[in-house]
Amino acid sequence: MMATKKKQTRAMSDEHKAALAEGRTQGRAVRVYLEALAANKPKRGRKRTPDSITKRLDKIRAELAEADPLKQLQLTQEQLDLEAELGSGESTVDLSALEADFIAAAGPYAQRKGISYAAFRSVGVTPAVLRASGISRSA
Repeated sequence: MMATKKKQTRAMSDEHKAALAEGRTQGRAVRVYLEALAANKPKRGRKRTPDSITKRLDKIRAELAEADPLKQLQLTQEQLDLEAELGSGESTVDLSALEADFIAAAGPYAQRKGISYAAFRSVGVTPAVLRASGISRSA
C-alpha cells in the first residue's frame, strides 16, 4: 500500500504577484484602447450630420403614407437605423484618457508579448501614439 503524499503548496513571492498584476493592468489598458478604436473607426464616405439625418427622416415620413407594403417595410427599417444613428451620434467617446493609459502600458506589453509596430498599425493605432509609447518600426 502506498503512502499518500501531501500536496506541497508554493507561495508566490510578492515580486511575482506584482508582476502578474502589472501584466493584467497593461493588458487591460491595451485591450480597452483597441476596443475603443474599433468602435469609433471612421466610416467611409461623406459624414452625415444630425441635420441631414433629420431631413432624411422627414422625407421617409412623407413617403411612408403612399408606399406599398414592401416599400413601407424598407422605409421603416431605414427610419429605425437613422433614429439609432441620431441617438448614438450624441455620445462621443473621449479617447484621450484611454490613449494615455495605452501609451503608458503598450511599450512593456508589446515587448513582453512580442507584438510588432506593424501589428499595432494594422489594428488602427496611429504612428504618433506608437512613438509616444516607445514602440518603433525597427523593434
